Amino acid sequence: MLKPMDFFDLTKTQFRDLFENAEYVWDVLKHLEGYVQKRLKPGIYGKVMDGAIVSGDVYIGKGTVVEPGAFVKGPAIIGENSIIRHGAYVRENVIAGSGVTLGHCCEFKNVVLFNEANVPHFAYVGDSILGWRSHLGAGVKISNIKLLQEPIDINIEGKKYETGLVKFGAIIGDEVEVGCNSVLNPGSLIGKCSRLYTNVSWRGYCPPHSIVKLRQEQEIVEKRG
Repeated sequence: MLKPMDFFDLTKTQFRDLFENAEYVWDVLKHLEGYVQKRLKPGIYGKVMDGAIVSGDVYIGKGTVVEPGAFVKGPAIIGENSIIRHGAYVRENVIAGSGVTLGHCCEFKNVVLFNEANVPHFAYVGDSILGWRSHLGAGVKISNIKLLQEPIDINIEGKKYETGLVKFGAIIGDEVEVGCNSVLNPGSLIGKCSRLYTNVSWRGYCPPHSIVKLRQEQEIVEKRG
């Protein structure tokens, strides 16, 4: 239930070996920095447009475009045919596959994005893994640290899992849709093909193929004066 293959089709990334021998899916985050250092072979094979900044050790694959105003700070590995949009901030230990959108005014740090992951607008993504064809609506924030800065534990069906991580955002499975302006609290786990309504504040484990609904009561009254 909590292994990488429970959340991801590992054929949808060029970095499958990162996930080998992980007892729990979040264990991957513990090894991400060392893995990037081992695999990174700096080179710019895509297009960095005027006004974009690429700094440090960075690999950018063929067909990938870095738009004006984007800032990519290595170490980072960006695959082929992806786009880093205006205003994006990509900083340290980011792995993005092919066909990925790193969007306008979004920040990425210590993350893995499977092929075709889509984060198009105004999001924060830190210490997280996003699966194949996952999508974050505009304004989604992934909170990656508790207010008291304590190690993050996860409780599932009465069982407590100690992750050993002080910084741990979210595990977002393949083809998950997260609605606009939602907040994923530290240690969120979202199973494959699930949907979270707009403005949801989520914590803990969401099983695959689920819908998380948020109901609001609204009232229309007559305007006077």
